[in-house]
Amino acid sequence: MATVDDAVPAGESPDPYHEVVSDPRRRDFLNIAAVAFPVAGVVAVVAPLVYQMNPSADVLAQSSTEIDLSKIEPGQGVITSFRKQPLFVRNLTPKEIAEAEAVPAASLRDPQTLEQRTKEGHKNWLITLAVCTHLGCIPLGISEGENRGKFGGYFCPCHGSQYDTAARIRQGPAPKNLPVPDYKFTSPTSVLVG
Repeated sequence: MATVDDAVPAGESPDPYHEVVSDPRRRDFLNIAAVAFPVAGVVAVVAPLVYQMNPSADVLAQSSTEIDLSKIEPGQGVITSFRKQPLFVRNLTPKEIAEAEAVPAASLRDPQTLEQRTKEGHKNWLITLAVCTHLGCIPLGISEGENRGKFGGYFCPCHGSQYDTAARIRQGPAPKNLPVPDYKFTSPTSVLVG
């Protein structure tokens, strides 16, 4: 006796609308592989290009500066360099600290308190980049005998900007205070800038 299956020619499905999937995981693998190989190729090309933009060893060596504070007396300051820019390190006297704290921060063009510009427990150490925020000149006032302006801090000879004892802009065309770089005390007499 003949069955329905016998009447279907060889190689054809008995149900014309039924799709037979032999292994769905194989198709998923092929789809993933079709995407993964080009992505891996892009990463292989782009990674060296991105890596070559990293700073060189000599630049990384200049990315931090260690400063010995033991020889800087109260009221004195030194100029050193940090990332090829001049850096002021100043040991403030109690009078200079009091003058800076007496100024209400709200009255300043770039409002910052002395506490915001120094580290806790080291209020006497003011560390700033020595670059006027107007046009980049180096202000006077770090060395004894230099013009410190009428606010006792720094005076920029290029266009007359004047900073107070906390290196905050008080008069002149400079729009901002002298910038304070990232730094930390590694000991009571040593600081690491950068």
